[in-house]
Amino acid sequence: MSGLRPNDGLQPSSFRSFATAFAIVAPVFYTVCEMRNWPLFTFVPATDAVYFGLYAPAPDQGPPMYWYGWVATSFLGSAAIRLAVLLLPGSALKRIPLALIWITPLAMLPILIYALRFFWRW
Repeated sequence: MSGLRPNDGLQPSSFRSFATAFAIVAPVFYTVCEMRNWPLFTFVPATDAVYFGLYAPAPDQGPPMYWYGWVATSFLGSAAIRLAVLLLPGSALKRIPLALIWITPLAMLPILIYALRFFWRW
């Protein structure tokens, strides 16, 4: 009988380490990309144009959207780290505390709030 068996593909332990590494590293990459203004691309919705990297549109083009580019950049950076983590031995992966999955995003939040303070006019 051909087809997939339950043990084919990713093992639960490799997926766990893959997801754990992403959950820990992605908020850090996103924060760095936002603070350094490193979008992979810039989207200008008024003209439906996409530009590679950071693009400052002309005044008649409307405001640019960098968020999509920041997310894409942080995804690529996190993917590279996730693949590197998969090469680590299982004993090293078990030493990573799962509490970092929640601590890392919470630690990045005050930094992002500070970085975006110019957008809030009270």
